[in-house]
Amino acid sequence: MKILTYRFLVMIALFVFSWQVRAQNTSDSSSVSAMLKKGKLSLEGYVDTYFSNSFAHPENATHPYFVSYNRDNEVNVNLAYVSLKYASDRVRATFTPGYGTYMNSNYASERQTLQNILEANVGVKLFKDRDIWLDAGVIGSPYTNESAYSFDQIPYTRSLGPENVPYYLTGAKLTVPLDSKWTAYLYLLNGWQVIQAQHDPLDFGSQLEYKPNGKWDINWNTYIGNESSVANPGYKTRYFGDLYASFTPSEKWSFTADAYMGWQRRMEEQAMVTRKWWNLNLCARYVFTPGNSFSARMEHFSDPNQVLLTPVTDATGFKLSSVSLGYNLSITGEVLFRLEARYFGSPEQLYPLRDGTHTNKDLWLTAGITARFR
Repeated sequence: MKILTYRFLVMIALFVFSWQVRAQNTSDSSSVSAMLKKGKLSLEGYVDTYFSNSFAHPENATHPYFVSYNRDNEVNVNLAYVSLKYASDRVRATFTPGYGTYMNSNYASERQTLQNILEANVGVKLFKDRDIWLDAGVIGSPYTNESAYSFDQIPYTRSLGPENVPYYLTGAKLTVPLDSKWTAYLYLLNGWQVIQAQHDPLDFGSQLEYKPNGKWDINWNTYIGNESSVANPGYKTRYFGDLYASFTPSEKWSFTADAYMGWQRRMEEQAMVTRKWWNLNLCARYVFTPGNSFSARMEHFSDPNQVLLTPVTDATGFKLSSVSLGYNLSITGEVLFRLEARYFGSPEQLYPLRDGTHTNKDLWLTAGITARFR
C-alpha cells in the first residue's frame, strides 16, 4: 500500500512539473531559448592503447624512467578519458577523469581521490570587452613541446624531456593577450607537478607565446619555487627555463624542438649546493601520401647529480640519449595507428637485465591505436 501511494505521489509531481514547464514555454519561449544559447556543453572521448616490448626485458615488466607507455610485453591502455567541457561568454570549465598506465605511474604520489584527475578547472573572463581569463584547478602544463596526449604529437612515445617536467599543474592561471601575435600566461602553483601542496609558500610559473603566422609557434616558459617536501626535505629553490618551437612549413613537413635547463638548490653533506639538469630534443614528420607519414626524433637528457631521476642500477649519474623512427597511419580523422622503434644509449649502466647484469642500452618496439572523439 505504501509503495502504491509513493508511486501515485510521484506521478502527480511529474504531472504538475510538466504542466508548469509547458506553461512557461508557452508564455516565454524566447527566454528559454536565450538561456540555452548562453552556454555550450561538449563531450570528448580519448583512448590510447599500446603494445611495447623492450629488448632489456625489465624484471618487473615496467620500463624504468618513464611514466608513458611503460608496461613491457603486454597490451595495455596508456591513457583513456571522457572529458566534459562547458563554455559560455564569461565562464568555462573542464572536468576530465583519466585512466590507464600513465595515470597509475604519474599520479601514484597523489591521494587516492585525486589519482584520476587529468584536468578539473573552472575559468572566468575578467572583463566583458577584453579576452583576459582566470582559470583555477588542475590544469595542463605549458612546459616542453609534448603533452600526455599523443594524438597531436609528432612522435608516438614521449620524449625524455617532457617525461621529466610537470605534465599537470594545480593552481591559478591568468591568460593575457598582448596583441594578435603575443600572449602571456602567469601561474600561481601548489608545486612542481602536484595536486596537494607539499610546502609553503606557493610557486610561480610563466609562459610567453609568440605566433607570428600560421607556420610558427614559439614559447618561453619559466618556473621558480621552493621544492622542499617530505620526500626531499633538503631541496630548496628550483629555477627552470624552457624554450620550444613548432614549425610547419608545408602540408608535408612538420618540425618541433625543445631545450631546457633547471637548477636545484639543495643540502648535501651540510652544505648548500646548486645542481643542474638539461634536455634537448628535435622531432620531424614527413607526410609522403595523404594519411601516411614517417616521424623521427633525436634527444639527450642529462641529470648527472640525480635531481629528478635516480638510476635503478648502481650507476652514479644519469645521462641518456635516444633516437627513434616511427610510421603513422591516419585510419580516419579520429583514429591513428602508429609504430615506433626507439633506441637508447648511455655512458652509464642504467638498465638491469634479468640475469643480474646491467647494460647501457635498450631498444623499444611500440605499436598503438589512438582514438579521439569530439
